[in-house]
Amino acid sequence: MKKQLVVVTGGSGFIAVHIILQLLQQGYAVRTTVRSVEKEGIVKEMLATGGIKDFSDLSFSQADLTSDKNWEDTMSGATYVIHVASPTPKLNFKNPDEMIRPAVDGVTRVLRASRDNGVKRVVLTSAYGAVFAGHKNRTTPYTEKDWSNLDDKNIHPYQRSKTMSEMAAWDFIKKEGNGLELAAVNPVGVMGPVLSAKYSHSNTQIQQMLEGKIKSLPKVDSGYVDVRDVASLHILAMTSDEANGERFLATTGETLSMMEVADILREAFPKYAANMPTKLIPNSVVKLAAIKDPKLRMIASIVGKYAGTSNDKAKKLLGWNPRSAKTAIIATAQSMIDLGIVK
Repeated sequence: MKKQLVVVTGGSGFIAVHIILQLLQQGYAVRTTVRSVEKEGIVKEMLATGGIKDFSDLSFSQADLTSDKNWEDTMSGATYVIHVASPTPKLNFKNPDEMIRPAVDGVTRVLRASRDNGVKRVVLTSAYGAVFAGHKNRTTPYTEKDWSNLDDKNIHPYQRSKTMSEMAAWDFIKKEGNGLELAAVNPVGVMGPVLSAKYSHSNTQIQQMLEGKIKSLPKVDSGYVDVRDVASLHILAMTSDEANGERFLATTGETLSMMEVADILREAFPKYAANMPTKLIPNSVVKLAAIKDPKLRMIASIVGKYAGTSNDKAKKLLGWNPRSAKTAIIATAQSMIDLGIVK
């Protein structure tokens, strides 16, 4: 029997590689896109770290979200597509469109090629950024019914790009999907085992805390979730009948401050405890600094903000059961120490 083919976009990414790992373990054939041939070796290296020994069900396709080239061939013969790739966020952009246009165009490109090649369902990796931004005085957990408020001028362009690209995806399905199915997964802060020293930008704060590079922390609350659970939720969203037309928050439902993250690391890794930050930065100081330093604008837009989330929908509808935020945070740090990433 021929194995079902799943296309996973952006295979060298932190979430994508864990999805590929689980798909291969579950007996699917996987074709993944990379922007350059050099990335193929990195993907294989990470999968080997994750325990994959046989790569006969894995193939690569060169495709870039900013160009139409090769997307038709990439989708040929696929039953499912998991669209994880997104244009890398520029922190020093001149114009918000630099982040927004490629995200919206990229998702439309992937959906069009999927539809034209008879793909059954696309699972889109969206973000918590498409859910929580621009809401004032929130006191109840965010759910899948919530959308970031694009009328708020203070929304960071990264969140705006995530919101607009997910909206564009649902709009495409409604107007020109011709029966193509769609589900979306919206992860909060993603932690969990890093599989290579060339890892994702999303976990650098853990490395910097362990190395003693962060002396004080902003008052930022966040949900956290393990990458292995984010991957399993994508696969549930791909195969479950109930998931069609739905979006799912990938969260443990816990909310931790950055100081609580530091405390978890302090307790779990006594050898690094002295490196851990102990001071808090007042919100006003963060906001003031962000005026001069554009790299701080994203943090400045979320200091002191409520960040509660609910995972009831994924649990009830799909039977998803994520490990705890603490487990995810410890796994991140342990993998970085094991791979020699922490200096």
